[in-house]
Amino acid sequence: MAGQFGLLRQRRFLPFFGTQFLGAFNDNLFKNALVVLLTFQAASWTALDPGLLANLAAGIFILPFFLFSASAGQLADKYDRAALARLVKLLEIAIMAVATLGFVLHSLPVLLGALFLLGCHSTLFGPVKYAILPQHLYPEELVGGNALVEAATFVAILLGTLAGGILAGLGNAPGWISLGGLVVAVAGYLCSRAIPSAPAPVPGLRLNPNPFSETWRNIGFARQDGRLFLAILAISWFWLYGALFLAQFPAFAKQVLGGGESTVTLLLATFSVGIGVGSLLCERLSARRLELGLVPLGGLGLTLFGVAVALVSPATPPAGAPLALGALLASAGLLPVMLALFGIGVCGGLFIVPLYALLQVRGEPACRARIIAANNILNALFMVVGSLAAGALLGASLSIPRLFLLAALLNGVVCIFLCLRAPDFLIACRNWLWRKPGEPSV
Repeated sequence: MAGQFGLLRQRRFLPFFGTQFLGAFNDNLFKNALVVLLTFQAASWTALDPGLLANLAAGIFILPFFLFSASAGQLADKYDRAALARLVKLLEIAIMAVATLGFVLHSLPVLLGALFLLGCHSTLFGPVKYAILPQHLYPEELVGGNALVEAATFVAILLGTLAGGILAGLGNAPGWISLGGLVVAVAGYLCSRAIPSAPAPVPGLRLNPNPFSETWRNIGFARQDGRLFLAILAISWFWLYGALFLAQFPAFAKQVLGGGESTVTLLLATFSVGIGVGSLLCERLSARRLELGLVPLGGLGLTLFGVAVALVSPATPPAGAPLALGALLASAGLLPVMLALFGIGVCGGLFIVPLYALLQVRGEPACRARIIAANNILNALFMVVGSLAAGALLGASLSIPRLFLLAALLNGVVCIFLCLRAPDFLIACRNWLWRKPGEPSV
């Protein structure tokens, strides 16, 4: 794995890597800090139920992906992507200033507005994030570069979530949250200043101001290549699957495992580290080329380990719950669950990294950012649909382990569909397993 880590010494990768890591970190720092603050101090902010506020915050953050991803794709195809990254980081600094104002005014609408703007910040950066890699990396470096980006994204989500929770629990929490967000935003901007130029592929592109018609147009770009669109659907399914598991961790830790907040953190860390390990393994397993044979293996693992989580989950919480993390680790119930969640993470990395690399390799350079924007739109749509479906099933008295089991079995159906529609995935998998030269993966 020395090859992919060698990219961290290259100016054509390291500043971008730091910029995207700090952006994901700050998004989750502010989002989680706000949710924790409103959960435990809701009465001083609003009369709304804390549970409703948490879901409202999640919806507000994801809404811009539906509204503005298409516009972000246009901008990333029309303008220099490095310059766009710097502008997005300046916007992030301004957003944190708005959040500070919200705390000073003790205004929930202003804080939720800042959260919406942070969603816009992530939406604008999304197409830049993946479209810039093929401009700065050689083809044989794309798998390793994507692996580092995916691993870092999940680590940033984990660390940002932890940092947000810690800051929200300090005395004068609003001041610490504001300071932390501003410091990270400034650091992200400084990193972005060192990103090498990434000239626009279509500087003469005429911008469509209608985000709805442009959304449909972007999806049309993706659908021109059947295998490319299939990859987008597979990526979107993965985000639905992963988000479904992540969303249940608090209730799963409390109601099934019999733990508390530290157990939720441990589950999140286990899953995130697994994603990172799986992502970083991709370059080693694929011999520094796009190896689509890893996708069916990752998909199979997602199903098997998902079923395992359901089967090894305790039927009832241990006596004396909620237990401290140390006591829970000493019991027999937590370790098998952690191993299964780690397996889901590893297989998720093997599944997702080759698919993102495929988007970059097969995507037409003139509309690559708009294809990635279409991917982001469908990712958000799938996650919302998955969240609503999970809520409905849990509301109908389905247990969380049975929800995990159902999701894992559906994942198996999705993987079968993927391999039937694109048999070359299975061919590549067979060739990789038996070390046969076979057809090229791309």
